[in-house]
Amino acid sequence: MAETQTVQNEPPQAESAAAAENTAAAKNTATSEAGTAVQQMELESVAPTSSSGQENLDLLLEIQMPITATLGRAQIPLKKLLQLSPGTVLNLDKSIGQPAELFVQDIPFATADVVVVDNCFAVRIRELLGTEEPKPSAAAK
Repeated sequence: MAETQTVQNEPPQAESAAAAENTAAAKNTATSEAGTAVQQMELESVAPTSSSGQENLDLLLEIQMPITATLGRAQIPLKKLLQLSPGTVLNLDKSIGQPAELFVQDIPFATADVVVVDNCFAVRIRELLGTEEPKPSAAAK
């Protein structure tokens, strides 16, 4: 199956014996506002390859995705920011027991509790966000 694509060519520079050829091509040629000749061109469709979709899916499933855990946030004036030094304590907007927020590429996807595993911080998933279907409202009934 052939698809049509528009390509821009420079306007013909010289008239020659190919004028008859240009006349036939002129049926498929229009002039754009800038004076450039625009010509229709037939392109052949490419048949899909024989590789299975499962192989492509397996490749995508191996992609590493960075996860960011946010314990809390703080906003301070620039003057105080410039005065920060080692040992300064910043109060965050969350209290002890509130879950951390987990993000994949700046998109929130879960909440979690902060835990310690082998002397390293870790998170225990508390809730996955966006997996629940919206409940029908009373107005919809």
